Amino acid sequence: MEIGMAADHGGFELKEKIKSFLRDKGYTIKDFGANKLDSTDDYPDFVVPLAKEIGSGKIEKGIAICGSGIGASVAGNKVKGVRAALITDYFSAHQGVEDDNMNLLCLGGRVTGYASAEELVMAYLNAKFSGLERHNRRLQKVASLEK
Repeated sequence: MEIGMAADHGGFELKEKIKSFLRDKGYTIKDFGANKLDSTDDYPDFVVPLAKEIGSGKIEKGIAICGSGIGASVAGNKVKGVRAALITDYFSAHQGVEDDNMNLLCLGGRVTGYASAEELVMAYLNAKFSGLERHNRRLQKVASLEK
């Protein structure tokens, strides 16, 4: 599975650590930037291109990181077909996929430690959407807002 990743300056260091961690586990990473630490960059410049590829189905799952994770989540959710969430706990990392078909995990580079981020990312990537009728029904209601 190819994983898309994006981060601004607030998430750059964590993105680089997670990217290396995932490559060591055999994942292919498509990096949408930032490609260098630049304190003047803006998260939408990296998160939106990643979200567009998720929304179009070119990438199945993505990880977006900014300082708090909030901006990445807000930007990602503006793109049709993207279900982004700021995740800070193990349960939500897998439940967000299982029940809500989350396809963009957002993390805060200034608030999430490396070990915790690795655990959250693996819970997210290993989770599968349940496909239960009640979850599909709810997602259809959310998708109707995008029309």
